[in-house]
Amino acid sequence: MGNKKMLLCSTMWSPPSILTLSLALSCCCWGCGVQAEIFTSIGQMTDLIYTEKELVQSLKEYITAVESKLDAVKSWANKLEVLTRASTSDPEGYLAHPVNAYKLMKRLNTEWSALESLVLHDPSDGFISNMTAHRQYFPDEEDERGAAKALMRLQDTYKLDSESFARGNLPGIEGIHSDAVLTVDDCYDMGKTAYNDADYYHSVLWMQQALKQMDAGEEHVVTKVDVLDYLSYSVYQMGDFPRAIELTRRLVAIDSSHQRAGGNLRYFEKLLSQQLREMNQEGQEPATEKPILLGTYQRPKDYLPEREAYEALCRGEGVQMTEARRSRLFCRYQDGNRSPRLLLKPMLEEDEWDNPHIVRYLNALSDQEIEKIKELAKPRLARATVRDPKTGVLTTANYRVSKSAWLEGEEDPVIERVNQRIQDITGLTTQTAELLQVANYGVGGQYEPHFDFSRRDEPDAFKTLGTGNRVATFLNYMSDVEAGGATVFPVFGAAIYPKKGTAVFWYNLFRSGEGDYRTRHAACPVLVGSKWVSNKWIHERGQEFRRPCGLTEVD
Repeated sequence: MGNKKMLLCSTMWSPPSILTLSLALSCCCWGCGVQAEIFTSIGQMTDLIYTEKELVQSLKEYITAVESKLDAVKSWANKLEVLTRASTSDPEGYLAHPVNAYKLMKRLNTEWSALESLVLHDPSDGFISNMTAHRQYFPDEEDERGAAKALMRLQDTYKLDSESFARGNLPGIEGIHSDAVLTVDDCYDMGKTAYNDADYYHSVLWMQQALKQMDAGEEHVVTKVDVLDYLSYSVYQMGDFPRAIELTRRLVAIDSSHQRAGGNLRYFEKLLSQQLREMNQEGQEPATEKPILLGTYQRPKDYLPEREAYEALCRGEGVQMTEARRSRLFCRYQDGNRSPRLLLKPMLEEDEWDNPHIVRYLNALSDQEIEKIKELAKPRLARATVRDPKTGVLTTANYRVSKSAWLEGEEDPVIERVNQRIQDITGLTTQTAELLQVANYGVGGQYEPHFDFSRRDEPDAFKTLGTGNRVATFLNYMSDVEAGGATVFPVFGAAIYPKKGTAVFWYNLFRSGEGDYRTRHAACPVLVGSKWVSNKWIHERGQEFRRPCGLTEVD
């Protein structure tokens, strides 16, 4: 199936009337040059009457086309003026809704390009030069595709139906961002993105939603034939031959000349007949033009074995903390083994989990420190990387969707102060720790289950650092998150939620230096909001007397 460019409005402006006008004038002038003294022949003059009529008609078509183009541009400008007024008043709040983030990607990548093509037919130097200057900063196809896939990831993780998502009704924000909706064409583009990735499960979900909104009378540019074309084939790929036939018959009823649909229909019917014969069943009744019942299909399994447990924890389900265990969790003041900097103002430490022990520190960062850290990090944010377990080289991965930056202590007193505070709180030296890593998770941002420490099958992961393995993780939460974004531990069923200014801490290694495989954890996709964190990974070297070995491997 070829890609079909989404139009800016229901009828894209085109300038054929200029060509018609030019040809008509050329014919008229050519006639004048060849046949002189037309006034001597009424017959010839009557021909000119009809020529003039054609010219007037061409002129009217040209005027209509120009006015239509201007109306389209005005309508687009008015819509964008209202939209940008709302978005610029609170950029992070606006982008906190994943639908708004997706539509921003789509708008700048697809719809502004359509507008540019429209204006280029009658070039406006000011607009085009402005457009050219900013185009290098626009999102591209990969950005739009990534935002679409992020919405699908949120849909799966938080078990959101397409209808609620399309209407912008996400958990915890009912009534907010009421204009964050997906149109028929948005749903169609979502489905097409999935289709192009051979993700037929999500293609079905979003093409169904597009069809549902279309049948409800919503305005659209995409045709019903296009939606049915993608939907029927995706349903076939899901193994639902009867429904694939039903959908294809509906398509053919609308467009009987659709050759591919006709061929698909015969092929689907053949497959269904074979299937029924093998099942020793009779053929089905012919499909009718009754409203299509939306099929429900099981999401395919993927590469992540703990996917179900991980996503359940992200939804707040399956947490293994019992009331009896909870009663043994305490809070206390932590002075860092009588650290001079904490004696007069100790940190409040709360138990988040008993075994393995995970604690949260309140007021670990002030609002001013958070803003300074974000200010330093923003210009350097780049796609976050992971360390290849075989080569030790940093690379990007689809299972980690965020942007990060690394900050040195010498850059600003705030960073130096934060590093010192982490050392005071934990009692571990940060001289051999990694730089402070700042990460920002945007729409659907996540980091699937992973270990912070290197395992036995990847002994060279931190070889270049020369500081041993990651003994502990100190994670600062630098923002509140309206929905989603929890830190979860699938092995023992813990879920820890972001709270601005707090930090959580855990050991990745036992005292023996052996890895604690229970600490495999994940950053859940951000459903609503913008998640900012900073990590300090503390390494083994220099901890010999601060955290000496125990008597057994698992002490």
